Amino acid sequence: MDLKLQNHVVIVTGGAQGIGGGISELFAEEGAIVVVASRATPEGLAFMESLSRKTTCLFIETELGPSAAAQHVVEQTLAKFGRIDCIVNNAGVNDGASLEKGPQAFRDSLISNLLHVFDLVHFALPALKASRGNIVNITSKIVSTGQGGTSGYAAAKGALNALTREWALDLAKDSIRVNAVAPAEVMTPLYEKWLMAQDDPAAMRRKIEHMIPLGQRMTTPREIAAMVVFLASSLSSHTTGQILYPDGGYTHLDRKYTRP
Repeated sequence: MDLKLQNHVVIVTGGAQGIGGGISELFAEEGAIVVVASRATPEGLAFMESLSRKTTCLFIETELGPSAAAQHVVEQTLAKFGRIDCIVNNAGVNDGASLEKGPQAFRDSLISNLLHVFDLVHFALPALKASRGNIVNITSKIVSTGQGGTSGYAAAKGALNALTREWALDLAKDSIRVNAVAPAEVMTPLYEKWLMAQDDPAAMRRKIEHMIPLGQRMTTPREIAAMVVFLASSLSSHTTGQILYPDGGYTHLDRKYTRP
């Protein structure tokens, strides 16, 4: 399907692996110009080399956190391409910043998972107004379900849901749409690494998948990407302020349904 994203300039933070990699790849398939702002890893650099064979792209090596890093991403994008049509705020990590780990771990988690989102949108706002662009925030099912042991990440993603609604209202006058996608159980390299550290990875995977009503399987990064790219396209031209859950019903369907 042609989503009419040809030559749209899209910034994807953390867009070189996992969910972010899936998002970058699908935008590339739709002909968008993809700007990936991320840490440099061997896997990420290999991904960017592959992406460059599909579309025009730019890799900006950065450690998102300081405001200057977000400003640099915006300035580099505008210097190279002259416009910004979409920002996908994907970068973040479930870092286990729990109550027990204390105030500094909590604050560090907000820097890693929330503050750079505000900074990036702030610095990109004039360009987004000029293009009547849109923003897609990647949040988490944890906002609705809780998880335990990860206060910082939960607080950051809860705030990101709130900013999605706030910005959708605040920027409607500028024809800028703002939506969020909240993944649940998605098989990414980080998830697989966690799974392999369990005593019985296969049994743990079966246990998790059993709690997912639709198909009793995990969501794929491609399925998250499809929702993000759809929201960024003109097919979602009157959709704003929405928080969508492509999760096989994990978050909102009664999981007693999945019990034998």
